[in-house]
Amino acid sequence: MTVEGWLPIGEVAARSGVAASALRFYEDAGLLHAERSAGGQRRFARDTLRRLAFIAAAQRVGLTLEEIRAALATLPDSRTPTVADWTRLSRAWRPRLDEQIEMLIRLRDDLTSCIGCGCLSLKTCALYNPDDAAAGLGSGARYLLGDAAEDLVDLP
Repeated sequence: MTVEGWLPIGEVAARSGVAASALRFYEDAGLLHAERSAGGQRRFARDTLRRLAFIAAAQRVGLTLEEIRAALATLPDSRTPTVADWTRLSRAWRPRLDEQIEMLIRLRDDLTSCIGCGCLSLKTCALYNPDDAAAGLGSGARYLLGDAAEDLVDLP
């Protein structure tokens, strides 16, 4: 039940599909703001629903909570993003998304070969990554991240 235009946490959770625990987490992380009722219960402004839709869309494209917080901080008076805001922000995210797409394409194309520290096949790794030499290029799946076996010859 709404009080003076504010929604209780249960109603926000039901209407947004976001668990109440996630709403509390988002508030603690600075992504949402809630007021407290006289009894200490959280109450959210109606525009929180649009803000949650923005957060969900940003998460869906792979943005971290820190990136989402930074994007929301660019909005005047901490308001809910408009269509123009979304256009501006999504344009700024495009290079990052293009990089993710390129990485996924490499993963798809190289799925049948070792990607360096991640293929789970000792027999194959012994051929593509003897003695875990790819680890010298850095942490993570080095070949997936764009390194090549040829890069290993330049290591000390």
